[in-house]
Amino acid sequence: MRLRITHHTEYRYDAPLHYALQRLRLIPVDSKNQAVGNWDLQIVGAREEVRFRDQFANETVLISAEGEPHAISIEASGEVETFDTAGVVGDHRGFAPLWLFRRSTPLTTAGAGIRKLAAEMKEKDGLERLHGLMATVAERVTYMTGTTDAATEAEEALTRGSGVCQDHAHIFVSAARKAGFPARYVSGYLHMAGTDEQAASHAWAEAHVDDLGWVGFDPANGISPDERYVRVAVGLDYRDASPISGIRQGTGEEQLAVRVTVEQ
Repeated sequence: MRLRITHHTEYRYDAPLHYALQRLRLIPVDSKNQAVGNWDLQIVGAREEVRFRDQFANETVLISAEGEPHAISIEASGEVETFDTAGVVGDHRGFAPLWLFRRSTPLTTAGAGIRKLAAEMKEKDGLERLHGLMATVAERVTYMTGTTDAATEAEEALTRGSGVCQDHAHIFVSAARKAGFPARYVSGYLHMAGTDEQAASHAWAEAHVDDLGWVGFDPANGISPDERYVRVAVGLDYRDASPISGIRQGTGEEQLAVRVTVEQ
């Protein structure tokens, strides 16, 4: 499937910026699942400082801004050809060792509920256990916007019984690690049937399985990623793989607008 993606982000401020530094993870790379065609990153109101591959092999761009103007516009766009590999991404790559993905983070620390999820993974082999975990997370955590935010921890979202794709991914990653699997958070895009316009990018999880390597699981939709998915960044949790993160100095109010389109 060939997908055309546009991801537009705009920040507006009611006073001049003293200083802002943002880290962009908005550039997909070639993999077993996808071939990136043309891809463009347009930045207005800020300057690009450096591009590099981070410890997780994510294409990363640092930008900075200060003073006027009162707005920063960031638009990533391009085309990606995708392939259905039943979620299998393949061998581990990058600077971070595989064992690092067994480590918990503040957003993925396992509490009593997640420890119970991990203990319930009783299927015969690794792949069956992980598919069972994906189904259980989807069953117990209803997709519902407005009940969690970017700082919500996995255990809290599981206790609430509702959340968004970020929460599903964090819960899956936390439980998979507790059951002994290296697991990571993935950010990217999903082409949804019936609509091209989306409120944000998508998130899911990957776990490392013997003889297969990294395999994707999307509890929010109850499937392993297929040709409708585009991978962009990975990390231990949302903070490592978020499309844009950064710091800002100043007292002015910030307004954020995001528009994402994913079309075939």
